[in-house]
Amino acid sequence: MDWHSPAICRAVDQWLEEDIGRGDLTAPALQGRQVVAHWVSKSSGRFCGGPGVEQLFQRLDPDVQMDWLVDEGASVRAGDRLVEIRGSASALVGAERAALNLAMHLSGIATATADLVSELAGTGVQLADTRKTTPGLRVLEKYAVRCGGGCNHRMGLDDAAMLKENHLAWAGSMESAIQLVRAQAPWPVRVIVEAETAQQAEQAIQADADAVLLDEFTPEQLQKLIPQLRALATRPIVLEASGVQPEQLRAYAVTGIDLISTSAPVTRSRWLDLSMRFG
Repeated sequence: MDWHSPAICRAVDQWLEEDIGRGDLTAPALQGRQVVAHWVSKSSGRFCGGPGVEQLFQRLDPDVQMDWLVDEGASVRAGDRLVEIRGSASALVGAERAALNLAMHLSGIATATADLVSELAGTGVQLADTRKTTPGLRVLEKYAVRCGGGCNHRMGLDDAAMLKENHLAWAGSMESAIQLVRAQAPWPVRVIVEAETAQQAEQAIQADADAVLLDEFTPEQLQKLIPQLRALATRPIVLEASGVQPEQLRAYAVTGIDLISTSAPVTRSRWLDLSMRFG
């Protein structure tokens, strides 16, 4: 991920402007002093967001120095020091809240992802995210999923073509929908069909979809359906399960599915509690 892309740089400026506004009213008390601070984790989890943290502090003071004591995506425990920071007191105070908020949010997602990925260990099934993300933060939240050991599903509507129930209802037929998409999309684009019934899943394979998203099937249903779909396919096809409760991951992983997609790491995660302290 390019943390110095124009989009990220604009976001950093917006995050700082949101908190600092017309200027930090406490800055005069700091009298331009150079200071030292550190971050500590107050809970256990996966740390994520360090490059963004650096961007925030260095946008206010390019001379801020950061000595990271943990790697991006590393496991941390309560009481661990994460980074030591040296720079102007006004910059450290000015960027503190935005930087902590960013890292706590992304670390929470990475932590939740790692917990779910551990449930799939040894199965060969990948855990993927969804488009249920915070507006404006999608690229960062999906980055946090990767830090937690998950993989990214499509980034947006221009990344892969997924035909869902509304598409199929309004397009007239699954076959025509797939044909129309293939006729317009660049050749590397995959066409995914969301199926809510076994019949729809079979139709998707017969219509030459690249992947089938099996939505809200039970593990028992998939145990029977997956071999049938594999036998029906004339070429390799990706079979994905969605609508899966986190506590049922293991049961789905042994059905023969390739991928499980879930919004839980983003929508259900709790921030990792971090703090900045002087000295």
